[in-house]
Amino acid sequence: MIRPIIPTLREPVRDVFIAEWGSPQMVISTGTYDCATLDGFVAMEEATIIGLITYVIREEELEIISLDSLRENGGIGSSLLDEVERLARLHRLKRMSLITTNDNLRALAFYQKRGWRLAGIIPGAVDAARLQKPSIPMIGEHGIPLHDEIILRKAITN
Repeated sequence: MIRPIIPTLREPVRDVFIAEWGSPQMVISTGTYDCATLDGFVAMEEATIIGLITYVIREEELEIISLDSLRENGGIGSSLLDEVERLARLHRLKRMSLITTNDNLRALAFYQKRGWRLAGIIPGAVDAARLQKPSIPMIGEHGIPLHDEIILRKAITN
């Protein structure tokens, strides 16, 4: 079941970020976020969080800050993404955006299969974020050096 993140879920959401990422803090070129305090949705199985998505809305755009599926290939990420897109349509926003890192090949494939387009690269953005959050690793997935952010966007058709 997909439901909004409500105050009583804040602590379990924080626990997921700590377990999955070591911290709820996300440092990206659009800002520094405490993901456990952001608006979003959780996928629940009974009382257990099995996925979550967080976002911010700015003017005509919804930016996804995080998307985590704790059970891969079960449709959880897709369901959470669909829920955020539904919200963007409801608010009559023009587009959605997100940032991922140059090593995250799985995310790049996931989003592009769902209509997202590559919109830009910010060279050295991860290196800059690492100055603020030293726990960001030097080497990412697949042994790829972790340096750059990739921006993806999706137009919202109402």
